[in-house]
Amino acid sequence: MKKYKANILLVEDDPNLGYILQDYLQMEGYRVNLQKDGQAGLQSFRTGNFDLCIFDVMMPLKDGFALAKEIKEITPDVPFIFLTAKAMEQDRINGLKIGAEDYITKPFSTEELKLRLDIILRRAGLASDKTGKEVFTFGLYSFDYPNQILKSDNDEKLLTKKESQVLRLLCMNMNQLVSRETALKNIWGADDYFMGRSMDVYIAKLRSYLKNDKCVNIVNVHGTGFKLEVSKN
Repeated sequence: MKKYKANILLVEDDPNLGYILQDYLQMEGYRVNLQKDGQAGLQSFRTGNFDLCIFDVMMPLKDGFALAKEIKEITPDVPFIFLTAKAMEQDRINGLKIGAEDYITKPFSTEELKLRLDIILRRAGLASDKTGKEVFTFGLYSFDYPNQILKSDNDEKLLTKKESQVLRLLCMNMNQLVSRETALKNIWGADDYFMGRSMDVYIAKLRSYLKNDKCVNIVNVHGTGFKLEVSKN
């Protein structure tokens, strides 16, 4: 029997977006039950066994907020994420007050959603990181995350906890964009100006540690995030 990362209830009334997300998450190893309105989502939850829920906010029959409140009464500990086209601060506050783990404003990338799902499932103890690895090898370097050690042939550095957390997130998504928001929420717990400046300092330090291999670099991506680029000689 195939083993899935997690069983997800996805409730999204836009059929195009719903099918895209369902297909993408299934390719990433999740089992996904897609429903198109809040009432159908509630019925599915009552008859299923879900590890995490993803709800659109504006839906027919029952909106995402009402659906989340009812599901919380059934299973208080189930984590959930809101998807919405709205960018109003009050909507985000309402979602977080209900108990949402995260709140994603459309449009968003599927990669960003997957990263946030992985973070939430790790917090809940339902999944390991996507590679299952704690030691990463790239270019001239070996990074031992549990012991916070970055090694090359003739050098060894003991990293700080934050340096290790940032490098691990980059290694887990090697050659892929990690958005600033994702990194800040995952490692610092919030996304604000001062934490963003702090993260920039750690990125600069990590760049200096990796400068001896021209095939390894941490690059800025259009001001939206970072990418650990590892190329072949």
